[in-house]
Formats: sequence, C-alpha cells, structure tokens
Amino acid sequence: MNIDRVEFLAWMERIMRRFDILAGDIEVREKKRLNFEGEMLLDNHDVIQMLNITYRSLQNYRIKGKIKYFMISGKVYYTNSQVQQFVRDCYHGGKLKLM
Repeated sequence: MNIDRVEFLAWMERIMRRFDILAGDIEVREKKRLNFEGEMLLDNHDVIQMLNITYRSLQNYRIKGKIKYFMISGKVYYTNSQVQQFVRDCYHGGKLKLM
C-alpha cells in the first residue's frame, strides 16, 4: 500500500493538531492541581506511582504514622515535601527500606 506525499502530509498535520490539543489539556490540568500554601498536593494515586508501592502499603504507612497526610472532603492528600521527607526517612545505607 502506497500513499502519496499530499495524503501523508495531511495525516501528519492531523496528528500534530491532536498533539497540540493534548498539550493544551495537560497544561489546563496542571493549573487545576490543588495547592496548599503554595505546594502541590498529591493524592493516593500520585504517591503510589511515585513510590512504586501498592495502595495497601501506602495505607499501612499512614496508619503507622510514617507518612504525613491530611483529608479534604474525605479524600487523602499529601504534600510533595511530606512524600520527600518520607523517602529521606526510609533511605538507609544506599537502599530504600520502606518497612
């Protein structure tokens, strides 16, 4: 199957327009992110992805008081600095020990 140059360029133009739309959507979402005292708030999903852990592990860290959090309208949030402090507290001898 061969396509001519004009058709190829038309397809590429459509793809680039779609990328521009997606980039705009990402910018809007970043601006809508919750902030607390100038610091970005992270939800459970964000922290789970950052630390590559399960929801249950994160819940255990909260219960044991190892990671600080707060709730807004029943939803759990963390500040970026709290998550970074948690990682620093768990980092020993070149290895991350999350237990």
